[in-house]
Amino acid sequence: MTATPLKLFAFDADDLGVLSVHLQDAVVKASDIAFIARGKQFAFVCNRFDWAAAEGGENQRRRTGVRFERVGAVSARGITKGTDTVLNLLALRFEPGEEPAGTIELVFAGDAAIRLKVECIEAALDDLGPMWATGPKPNHGQGG
Repeated sequence: MTATPLKLFAFDADDLGVLSVHLQDAVVKASDIAFIARGKQFAFVCNRFDWAAAEGGENQRRRTGVRFERVGAVSARGITKGTDTVLNLLALRFEPGEEPAGTIELVFAGDAAIRLKVECIEAALDDLGPMWATGPKPNHGQGG
């Protein structure tokens, strides 16, 4: 199955939820995460599990870039910056602040997280290359 590469944008909490679904179970190296304070950008590259391909019976991953704009500050828990530690992304969450500002939280397995203080939600997901076969579909203890 050759799926069309995804190119998605998020400008509100609902859009961010769509990005979260597509990024569930993506694997990220801590060394592939960057915050460019001067440009107010936070970005990472990951190996995204393709849930649409899995529905068709093919377990595949694809290299994907994700960026967040208008980021004022970043804090992390359980992550050693610049290492080859592999993180499993579980979800993106948004905690509203004084509209349109708030905090975007990247939730990883093992109680690790990154919190982005943002002026507003402005994010993008771009598939960067071809898909490749991978191991079993993640199941989160739900069976099957």
